[in-house]
Amino acid sequence: MLGSTIQRELAQIIQHDLDDPRITGFPSITRVEVSPDLSIADVFVTIMGTPGAQTAALNALKHSAGMMRTRLTKALTLRVAPFIKFHIDEQLRKELDVLSLLEKVKKEDAERHAQHEPDTAASIDATTDASTEESTKTQE
Repeated sequence: MLGSTIQRELAQIIQHDLDDPRITGFPSITRVEVSPDLSIADVFVTIMGTPGAQTAALNALKHSAGMMRTRLTKALTLRVAPFIKFHIDEQLRKELDVLSLLEKVKKEDAERHAQHEPDTAASIDATTDASTEESTKTQE
């Protein structure tokens, strides 16, 4: 619950109050994990762009963490807000990789099925032709 509230507030701060040229595009906060003692908030983000742009934006977020912590303390009326640690969300990247692999397997399976389908159709035609010849001979 506190994690989702921190996520929402940080998104507002990043969007409206953070003015750093290293942040190109809009970083998305995918999840926030707060330690049991509420002292640390691990903030996982995805940042579109090249790896260099992602690193620069992550460094800008880390540099602004103190200011964001101060604003969080005021916005959430907490006595002390947790320390904020920003991380690139590798879990999302892994999920996208798995989805990509599944799509690739689906495509390859469809291609294999399409290749075997004409063979199946030809064998069905041959069987039908043989059955037709036998029934014609029987009728004669």
